[in-house]
Amino acid sequence: MSRALHDVANGTLFGVALNYQGLLGQRLAEFEQAPYQKPPVKPVLFIKTPNTRNSHEGEVVYPAGVERLQPGPALGVVIGKRASRVSEADALAYVAGYVIVNEFSLPEDSYYRPAVKAKCRDGFCALGPELVPVGQIADAGQLTLKLFVNDELRQENTTANWVRNVAQLIAEISEFMTLHEGDVLITGTPEGRVDVQPGDRVSVEITGCGRLSNTIIAEELRP
Repeated sequence: MSRALHDVANGTLFGVALNYQGLLGQRLAEFEQAPYQKPPVKPVLFIKTPNTRNSHEGEVVYPAGVERLQPGPALGVVIGKRASRVSEADALAYVAGYVIVNEFSLPEDSYYRPAVKAKCRDGFCALGPELVPVGQIADAGQLTLKLFVNDELRQENTTANWVRNVAQLIAEISEFMTLHEGDVLITGTPEGRVDVQPGDRVSVEITGCGRLSNTIIAEELRP
């Protein structure tokens, strides 16, 4: 990523699962069964560890021995100052800006078990191409996300379909955990994830945020 983006978005990467209405709807029947018994009432969080960080035009390694790899287009919210027990009304004052995130993952079988092996491989979280200051996005809840594989549109949705918007996420998360300057909230990937293969060029476009592109390479071809 650019040095400027690295300087600003250099904290912990927090992912939010099930934050699109369509995806949550697909899982409702599952959540009525054990061990859940009911749908989640708070944000479902996971962490992308520091080794997952990748950049615009960075290569993403397709791990040897796995059957499927899936990109995850998402809007990233970069925290601008320490946030603890922030109200929803004040939450956007704690945002430095936005960045495109492609949160790569192996397919997940369950939201009940932490998917560390699926989500935390080296280079599995690309951010870029740059930080978009918060004032340049009029409403983060009205943005179109598009995923392209080899310039073919494969996935499209809108942040209008979020379960929780940016202010709600910051308020609910900061209620029990302090967010720090440089932390990034990955606001979720919509339903309809697709599979990619070595040699594919994968790009994410989000309204007002530009285009983030990465190339998939096979593990055995890595220097």
